[in-house]
Amino acid sequence: MADQVNFGVIGAGGIARRKTIPGMLQAKNCKLVAVMDVANIESIAKEFQARPYTTEAELLADPNVQAVYIASPVNCHVKQIKAAAEAGKHVLSEKPLCMNAREAREAVDACKRAGVFLQEGYMMKFHGAHRKIKHLIDQGRLGKVVYMRAQLSCWYPPMAGAWRQDPGQGGGGALIDMATHLYDLLEFFAGPAKRIVALAGTLVHSYKSDDASTTLLEFESGAHGTVDAFYCIPDEASRTRLEVYGSKGAVLTEGTIGQSQGGKVEGYFAESTGGYDAAQNKDVVRQFEPIEFEPINPYTAECEYFADCILNRRAPELNSGENGVHIMELTEKAYGSSSRGKIEPV
Repeated sequence: MADQVNFGVIGAGGIARRKTIPGMLQAKNCKLVAVMDVANIESIAKEFQARPYTTEAELLADPNVQAVYIASPVNCHVKQIKAAAEAGKHVLSEKPLCMNAREAREAVDACKRAGVFLQEGYMMKFHGAHRKIKHLIDQGRLGKVVYMRAQLSCWYPPMAGAWRQDPGQGGGGALIDMATHLYDLLEFFAGPAKRIVALAGTLVHSYKSDDASTTLLEFESGAHGTVDAFYCIPDEASRTRLEVYGSKGAVLTEGTIGQSQGGKVEGYFAESTGGYDAAQNKDVVRQFEPIEFEPINPYTAECEYFADCILNRRAPELNSGENGVHIMELTEKAYGSSSRGKIEPV
């Protein structure tokens, strides 16, 4: 049996060129053989020593390509996923999977009919710190998880040709692009969401997509969660915090949410919860301890995981197509909640 999967990339600029392709090249079971984009494709192909294409049809017709990674604007995804499936190629697609839940279902169904695997690129579940937190939760070190908060913000000013700033190309703005990363991550920790309510709008920038979003989630486990994702906060002003609180302690991180493999993690784990502290003096010294984690490149890890699924003929469980449909349904509920001012059941 082969020990590598040959990948082609559709939409090889942007995040693919900056992060995913370099990560893929470090994966032991992945080989990049072809790249496609509508601009700068010769220089991209030269940089990564891959065969250049200017249309997805040409790349999909390459018999050497076994799987594709799609990193084009979101409004292109459903068409490209269907075409890849019809060509017999397995698909790793960037998030969000499609523009809406209807398109996401079409993409999933097309891959099922063709007998190819589909995985979505919510890579933060592969970060070493987040894997460590999941392990601590599963061990019961935090007791019952009661509240989580996740933050992902950046400064994203108006730029010509930026498709994320056009809801017709990206489906929305800060909420669909960044908050959905965190919906996915918090469900990784606490299980499925039960109810959702959100605020989304444009506070600072002049484009049509939302540059501000805040979401409150209730999970089937009973845990609560908040997600704040903004395009209008300076990068230096946001610490991208992740906070997970349980009945026996807490884990707090800075810098683990995002596109890197670093950050810092600290935790407090109670030996016993003790009695009620009537004084409630909140200036006590808290005994948080540093938590070590394996520094894993999340882009390398997601590519290795997908390739391993292909090589072993095992459908992806992490970031499956069905999960992509679910996240799109959550996204539609969140935007609907914002426009109608209501709590939405999931």
